[in-house]
Amino acid sequence: MFEDFLEKKLLEIENSGLLRTLRKAQDTPESKINNGNLINFSSNNYLDLAGNKDIAKTSENIIEKYGFTATSSRLVSGNFAIHEELEAQLANFKEKEAALVFPSGYQTNMGVISALMSNEKESCIIMDKLNHASLWDGAKLSGSRIFIYKHCDMNSLEKVFKRTRGYKLKLVITESVFSMDGDFAPLKDFVELCKKYEAVSMVDEAHSTGVFGKEGKGLADIFGVEDKIDITIGTLSKAFAAQGGFVCSSRKFIDFLINKSRAFIYTTAVSPAICAAALKSLEIIKNSDHRRQHLHAMSKLLKNKLTELGFDTSNTQSQIIPIVTRSIENTKRISSHLFEKGIYIPAIKPPTVPKNQARIRISITSRHAFQDIEQLCNNLKYFK
Repeated sequence: MFEDFLEKKLLEIENSGLLRTLRKAQDTPESKINNGNLINFSSNNYLDLAGNKDIAKTSENIIEKYGFTATSSRLVSGNFAIHEELEAQLANFKEKEAALVFPSGYQTNMGVISALMSNEKESCIIMDKLNHASLWDGAKLSGSRIFIYKHCDMNSLEKVFKRTRGYKLKLVITESVFSMDGDFAPLKDFVELCKKYEAVSMVDEAHSTGVFGKEGKGLADIFGVEDKIDITIGTLSKAFAAQGGFVCSSRKFIDFLINKSRAFIYTTAVSPAICAAALKSLEIIKNSDHRRQHLHAMSKLLKNKLTELGFDTSNTQSQIIPIVTRSIENTKRISSHLFEKGIYIPAIKPPTVPKNQARIRISITSRHAFQDIEQLCNNLKYFK
C-alpha cells in the first residue's frame, strides 16, 4: 500500500510537469554535468573558489590535526578552537559583536527564527512575499503569527506595521539579493522602518556576501546599514565555496541561540576541515576585488544582451539573472535545447517560484568569460 501511494504521488507530480530528478556532477562543478563538458550557468560558486588549491591545502592540514568530523554537538564535545576562530572572523567581517555557525544555510534560518519566535500572541513575523523557502519554513516552524508585505514594497511594509502595533516582539525578514529574481531589497528604507516601529530586523545576505561591498561584506555595506541590522544571516556554501551557514548579531543574541536554538543544540558541529576552508575563503574573498569586478562586468553584459533580445529579466540587479517565461513547458524546452548545445541551466518551476512564474535562472560566476556569454545568447535568440 505504501509503494502504491508513492507511485500515485510521483505520477501526479510527473503529469503536472514538476517532477525533479538528480543530475550527477563530476570533477569540477563548473565543467561537467552528466559526464559531459558543459558551461555551467547554474552555480552559486560566485567567486570561483570551489576547488581552489590553497583552500584545499588548508583543509588537509586541519584534517591531520583534528580529523575530519567534529564527532558531536558543540555543547557536548564538538566545540573546537577553529569553530570559535571562524565565528570571531565572521563577526568582525560583518561588523557585529558575535557569530554562530550552523551546518547549513537552511538550518541557520530554521534555527534562528524558530528559537527567537513562538506562538505567543505577543509576537509576530513580518515577511517579504518572495523570501527564500528556508525563511518561510523557519517562520512556520516557530508557530508565530505571520504577516506578509508586497515584494520590496516599503509602503506595503509600513501598512503591515500599522496593523501589528499590538505585538511586543516583531521580527521583520528580508533577503538582500533575492535568490530567484536577483533584485535588491531597499535595505536603507527597510532598516529605517524597522527602527521607527521598534521591530527586530533580519537580513539574509546569502547571495550578496562575497559579491558586493567593500571586501565582499555584502549589500548592507553598499547601503551603509550593516550596523543598523539586528540579525545578519550568511552562508558558507556560495561565494565561500565551503559548507554551512552563519548568523551575526549581538553577543547576547548569540548566547541566546546557543541556549535555545534546537537546530544548533541537537546536531553535530560543522567539520573542522570545513571551518578551515571557510577561514581561508574569507581571507581570499577580502582580497578579490578583481573577481568581483569581472563578475559584475559579465553580469551587466549578459543582462544588456538579454534585454536587447527582448527577454523578461524581471528587475535583476545582480549576478542572478532570470529569464521569466511563465510557462513550464517553454522553460523546459529552453533548458533542454541549451543542454543539447553544451550549456547547463535547469528549468525553475513551481513551487520554487510562484505559479505562472517559471523561468530559466542564470547564475554568473567570475569564471565566466565573454565567449561563454556569447555562446549562451546565440543559442537563446532562437526563442525570440
